[in-house]
Amino acid sequence: MCQGVRLLVVSDDYRVRELIENSVEAEGHHARCVPSSAEAFHAIGDGTEWDYLLLDVSKGRDCSGLFAPSLMDRVDSTKIYVLAEVGEYSWKTHAKRWNITNVMLKPILRQDLVKLISACPPFKLAADRETTVRHTDSSSPHMEELDGYGFFLAASPAMIQMHKNIIRLASVDYPVLILGESGVGKEIVARLLHKYHSRSEKKFINVNTAAIPSELLESELFGYEAGAFTGAIKSKPGKFELADQGTLLLDEIGEMSLQMQAKLLHVLQDGTFSRLGSRSSTRVDVRILAATNVDMEVAITEKRFREDLYYRINAFTIVVPSLRERREEIPFLIEQMVNRGSASAGCEPFVFSRRLMEAAQEYQWPGNLRELRNFVTRLLVLQDQDAAYEDLRAKTRGRQAGDEVVQTNVHPSGMHENSQLGMKGVVNDVKHQTESRMIREALSASGWNRRRAAMNLNISYRALLYKIQQHGLRA
Repeated sequence: MCQGVRLLVVSDDYRVRELIENSVEAEGHHARCVPSSAEAFHAIGDGTEWDYLLLDVSKGRDCSGLFAPSLMDRVDSTKIYVLAEVGEYSWKTHAKRWNITNVMLKPILRQDLVKLISACPPFKLAADRETTVRHTDSSSPHMEELDGYGFFLAASPAMIQMHKNIIRLASVDYPVLILGESGVGKEIVARLLHKYHSRSEKKFINVNTAAIPSELLESELFGYEAGAFTGAIKSKPGKFELADQGTLLLDEIGEMSLQMQAKLLHVLQDGTFSRLGSRSSTRVDVRILAATNVDMEVAITEKRFREDLYYRINAFTIVVPSLRERREEIPFLIEQMVNRGSASAGCEPFVFSRRLMEAAQEYQWPGNLRELRNFVTRLLVLQDQDAAYEDLRAKTRGRQAGDEVVQTNVHPSGMHENSQLGMKGVVNDVKHQTESRMIREALSASGWNRRRAAMNLNISYRALLYKIQQHGLRA
């Protein structure tokens, strides 16, 4: 670490000033925090050489005074950082004018400051939470790398708001339940929650509870001692032990058996468990995140999921929108997938034709990001945009025709016009259409007052929010 780093901070929030000052001083460096650019100008004028200048952009306020020419002309733009909230763009015009591209996101954490002052020289900094400023207009996406596990991208209002919620939840140790359709990126959300948390330097472990047979899941989560069962030659720690002081994601938790739910509940209540074959207890401190595409309210009603466990893992809920609800992000996602996938496919990146991009935005993408990624991968390998366009158009027409068939009536003979799907498929489609229609009618009758609509439908408010997202309903 480069000793003696000097940090000048301009912020009208005393809490930000106090946090930065205490964190930097604790690392053996120097920070001076002032409330205005005028005082920062005087701090520079007294002969002190500053390594970094942090400008705290307050949301909803005019920040022109913060970027005063008298101050900007005296500081190298590579040493200036903007401290801003996600979705706040009032500062971008000023940043572009002064060629400032370094951004740090609120809430600022101590580890962010440690990374900042650990960089030497200053202009080589590449902090984890720094945003990529590629565009300066308000429609530019926010994108973050996730340490070799892909990337997070937010360009739609729903995703920007979700990112704000993630940041707010990052500093707390309460469990978070992540809901959303299959393939929407629930693990990405979990990794982002871990990235911003104070445990970010510790392990993040993901357990797909649906992929492990229920009879093996207990040993996978809690470990076992040598001789606990046939083939247990030596002791093995479970995922809870491996994730101690870190984060554990219980993916697809809605598919967990009731027997395992009872054992998991016990661990979450007191933080202790026993390995299989052990007589002693082990205590761990693990932050629990859970994810599922199951309608949890229905699962509880049908006795497939324990209500007490649901409330234990559901201190906070994040609902990840489906791809069809954030179509404006598709071009940005495709661009990233093409650039990242071209190397492994052994080809040069290319630009989607206009008609192919329009077809991609018109298609529903029932498989969400997973389906989009597979589509891009096939295109990178086959290099045939015309065939890809025809494939998307055929899928779009087929889905539209399928929706029309589902809405048809039953013949007097008792046979449904869409009987080729099989009875179970027809029943599920009719149920889906009926449920969507009832919710839409209840919302319209209540003037889109969702709490009133939930009461009229005799379902919980949370269940209604989930179903609105599931059916893609909008006011």
